[in-house]
Amino acid sequence: MPTAVPETARKAAFALAASLALLATACTGQSGSGATDDAAKETTINFWHAWSAPNEVKAVKSLVAGFEKAHPNIHVNVVGNMTDDKINQALRTGGDRAPDVISSFTTNNVGKFCSSGALIDLNPFFEKAGIDPETTFPKAMNEYTRFHGDRCAAPLLGDAYGLYYNKTAYRKAGITAPPKTWSEFEADAKKLTITQGDGYKQLGFMPNYHGWESTTEHYFAQFSPVYFGKDGKSHLAEDPAFEKGFTLQKRLVGELGGFQRLERFRATLGDEWGARHPFHTGQVAMQLDGEWRLGMAEEAKPKFEIGVAPLPVPDDQADQYGKGYITGTIAGIAATSHKQNAAWELLKYMTTDTDAVVGFANDIHNVPSTLAALKSPKLRYDPRFKTFLDIAADPHSTTTPASVNGGVYLVTIQQFGYDYESGRVTDLKAGLRKTAAQIDTDIAQAK
Repeated sequence: MPTAVPETARKAAFALAASLALLATACTGQSGSGATDDAAKETTINFWHAWSAPNEVKAVKSLVAGFEKAHPNIHVNVVGNMTDDKINQALRTGGDRAPDVISSFTTNNVGKFCSSGALIDLNPFFEKAGIDPETTFPKAMNEYTRFHGDRCAAPLLGDAYGLYYNKTAYRKAGITAPPKTWSEFEADAKKLTITQGDGYKQLGFMPNYHGWESTTEHYFAQFSPVYFGKDGKSHLAEDPAFEKGFTLQKRLVGELGGFQRLERFRATLGDEWGARHPFHTGQVAMQLDGEWRLGMAEEAKPKFEIGVAPLPVPDDQADQYGKGYITGTIAGIAATSHKQNAAWELLKYMTTDTDAVVGFANDIHNVPSTLAALKSPKLRYDPRFKTFLDIAADPHSTTTPASVNGGVYLVTIQQFGYDYESGRVTDLKAGLRKTAAQIDTDIAQAK
């Protein structure tokens, strides 16, 4: 079962707005401003994290215990169940009880963390330690922990998105292997759909953007989109990947029964986190989801065999099959900390020590966040979980870039997706131009 809260559950608009408001007033300490402490001396640092479930808290304690054994002079005061709002408040005010090191589930806030100076630039620390982030972390994770050259965070475990499918339903439909291209996926989704009255006995796939993890960024990752140009302007109306992504999804909606029919069916289904999730019950035969779904689905004791594969890719990118969307937990050092050298020792251990990363990944059941850890023979996992390890390591896998106003641009794109799939907007090109203009306006106002 997953531990870090999946990325879509972290992006409620009100929480994001609150986080951004606090970050906007964060202390703008400069990189290395507090790095005058002697990490070889006896000291205590504060580490704030967001995990809260008993097994998660136990895993964090084990991780920190490993660090303290390797660094007996550095003691770590661990504070858990810290939301981004609480972390941001502490980063803004500082003080002896404030965190020296933080971890956050919200990669969308990296741009704000970096641009506000709430977290220090880690580049000088990596350079001094002789660690090259480019060869240490998977490409997508390396990208989502920096903003405009400022590496204010490091990845601390990750999430990878793939395709779950009902092998039993596949066999009944005569499908012998998971689809590798979107055209194959469309054909399979239709074969797997069994209508019943005005609803469905079995739906091949829920394409609607409210369909749990089927968000715009998760779909579009398979098209390898470029969200912003070198000038910082939105590329939503410029990069054909977005038009192709919206077109594909809208076509799926039409082919599988239409928006209204699908929404009526969705309203009868279980929620994303419960045992009655429609993939668990067999009501939906294919599901776009993260690595945590495997454990959740097996715990629900489904009456079918679960298969896992990468999500399909566009037909003209068939050679890139195996890629996917990547996100994850991040860790950083507070600009208000006066113990940044000691804090760096903890952060370095948690994010770059192979055995530490592997041990934490085994305990948390998320994807390891270094290339070495992804290949470690010490990893323990269900054989199907390897699909997500491979997706994380794939150089073609993508993420969504950091922005000065966090994930606001993603919320804007998703809202356009709702309007387009439901028919409220019919002119795709014009809608993309209007949405891009809104993104540019929002970013300009946030600077």
